[in-house]
Amino acid sequence: MGTNSLLQSIPSKMKAVVVTEYGGVEKLEERKVPVPIPKENEVLVKIHACAVNNSDILMREGGYGTDAKSTEKAGWKREAISFPRIPGTDVAGQIVAVGANINPTCLGEKVVLFPFFSSAPDGLEHMADDITLMSSECDGGYAEYITWPKELCRPMPLSSYVESSSFIVSCFTAWHMLEKSKVVPGEKVLITGATGGVGSYAVQIASKVFGANVIALVRDLSLKEKMMELGASEVLSYKSTTLADDVIKAAGCKVDVVLDVVGDPLFSTCLKVLRNGGRLAISGAVSGAITQLDIRTVYLNHLSIIGCTLGTRKEFNRMLDAIREEKIKPLIDKVFPLEKARDAQEYFKRSEKFGKVILQNKLGN
Repeated sequence: MGTNSLLQSIPSKMKAVVVTEYGGVEKLEERKVPVPIPKENEVLVKIHACAVNNSDILMREGGYGTDAKSTEKAGWKREAISFPRIPGTDVAGQIVAVGANINPTCLGEKVVLFPFFSSAPDGLEHMADDITLMSSECDGGYAEYITWPKELCRPMPLSSYVESSSFIVSCFTAWHMLEKSKVVPGEKVLITGATGGVGSYAVQIASKVFGANVIALVRDLSLKEKMMELGASEVLSYKSTTLADDVIKAAGCKVDVVLDVVGDPLFSTCLKVLRNGGRLAISGAVSGAITQLDIRTVYLNHLSIIGCTLGTRKEFNRMLDAIREEKIKPLIDKVFPLEKARDAQEYFKRSEKFGKVILQNKLGN
């Protein structure tokens, strides 16, 4: 390969699952593609595990848009996706080769990959116009190997590749939501979609790292015990016809912060339950992206609406430290082999899952 390598037999071709064009799971196709060669300042990582995320599904389905000329442009750069594209943003693996300018002493390191890069400085990197995100602007983790900048590789927080891969985007997003909404100990925080990837990690982080009192919204109260184990003080069903009243009663007053990933169906409720000066942090719209807003609700109640996607490198590092300290635990529902990516994405969309869905290469653990 023209690089220093840990493995003398790195193949020229690798197995990868690619998205061939916008559409259903039939647009996921297993192929043999060239193993990428690390460029200057890059490393080659043997992928052992990669978690499935909503962004993988939305990219394939055209949920971010399908046409660079449309008002709903595709991808994180707001440009059309270039197909075929390897999806996957949550990579855990081992460095097996290095490019120029990289000290080969890093060979063999077990790492997780910070999932994007941009030209912006620390603290603003996630807000840059030129953001390049795995599975959107470049190939991702549904493969056997990936090249990535060495400066964006971090030591695995846990000994297991599968467990380490489960945190990267969902937990990172939840962490960023809490930091950006400036949650402090003792505040009351309502978390919607609390059984999903972002929501379930948000419950843990809000309660066990930020010291908040958490009210978790779930579809089914049979999950109450699980949510309490994660750190929720109260658990409510979003199916209630008196949900806003239920939240205020459970909190004993209106809440300080709402973390929302659901979107339209709960948007008005989120605003109703916030105290004067409350904060609504939004990082998704899994059940509806278009909603109605009475603007007077915002300015008369001094509310802040905060948009959140991804986060900063410093936040990512703090999250990994909390994982190592066992303040946040991995939540894994099911593991699939890489070649079953279609099944994994179909399973991911099932409402009854609890925790992350992981794709695993044969050498993973």
